[in-house]
Amino acid sequence: MKNILFIHQSAELYGSDKTLLLLLKNLDKNKFKPIVLLPFDGPLKEALENENIEVVIAPVLKLYRKLFTPKNLIGFFKDIKAAFKIVNKLHKKYQFTLIYSNTLAVLLGIMFAWKNNIKHLWHVHEIIEKPSLFKKAFVGLLSLKSNTHIVYNSQATKVFWELNKNIINKGVVIWNGIEINTPESSTSELFDIRKNLFLAQPNEIILALVGRISRWKGQMILLDAFNNLVQKNENIKLVFVGAPPPNQEKFQEDLEERIASFKLNDKVLIIPFQNEIHKIWQAIDIAVVPSTEPEPFGMVAIEAMLAHKPIVGSNHGGLTEIIENNATGFLVTPNSVQDLVIALEKLIQNELLRKEMGEKGYLRVTTAFSVEQYVDSFEKFFEKI
Repeated sequence: MKNILFIHQSAELYGSDKTLLLLLKNLDKNKFKPIVLLPFDGPLKEALENENIEVVIAPVLKLYRKLFTPKNLIGFFKDIKAAFKIVNKLHKKYQFTLIYSNTLAVLLGIMFAWKNNIKHLWHVHEIIEKPSLFKKAFVGLLSLKSNTHIVYNSQATKVFWELNKNIINKGVVIWNGIEINTPESSTSELFDIRKNLFLAQPNEIILALVGRISRWKGQMILLDAFNNLVQKNENIKLVFVGAPPPNQEKFQEDLEERIASFKLNDKVLIIPFQNEIHKIWQAIDIAVVPSTEPEPFGMVAIEAMLAHKPIVGSNHGGLTEIIENNATGFLVTPNSVQDLVIALEKLIQNELLRKEMGEKGYLRVTTAFSVEQYVDSFEKFFEKI
């Protein structure tokens, strides 16, 4: 039995939260015992505990942009002391053979591994182009000898970070997986979602962007494209599903102002994140992932494909490894409103094309992104190291 400490920077159920939950739910508990450290309570903690996985709340020493102020730095050093006290106690009890840090934002794992000479694995879900100072800092951290192994969620992420010889020999790519046996919602359930949650008319074609409302997820560019599309297509509706990160509510406020300026309040809807997201995917018609910066992977893309939905996504980052252009959807020039309009117009006007692409997408997910492949790859990697 190998005892592994998993450290994660959130307790929500967005992309990297889901990948961690999926891995730990399906990990062979006869070979590996996971102990999870989270910074606060939330739906991820509840979901893990429902799987009888021990969860401990502690500071995870998260790196963030406003850290470098006198007040925040003082708090950070206090958190180091508190975190080490908790992890020392856990290590004394379990004698961890590996520390797994999920996302680059978590610094506790690498610090504790270095001090206690424990192997450390960084599961990298990010492509961080800006600010350049952060990029340089993370390259330095990934290069440390105490960071013994790296798992990247896509080839695009791997290529982005492998900038020196101290990183190149450490990393492997393991694509994220998804549970294939998602329950099918009934026709009445989907009708109810479309009518009462989306406030859509029966004949409306629903476009959806699911994810954080943020600077680079593409909500604004999709809204601009939709504003063009709605001039010729009265039977369409746009739904944004998600919320901004904490303390970044300005992104949603700006989006709401732009919707109002286009006079699209009856055609565009913002709804909060939904726990049963598979029902949302099953209820929409076209998925859109118009990220203005490269997606490291693109979990929402495989979620939509599992629901037999066609996807229009930006032609960069991990999306290029998921979406097969002109087969499961369309890859469009990043930041191009015109390209987005052209691709979406094809799907809006052609129900048969939507169905064909959706079926091909489902087949791709079940063959390339199954949970079995995802967990098996990790178990083999854990055994190897």
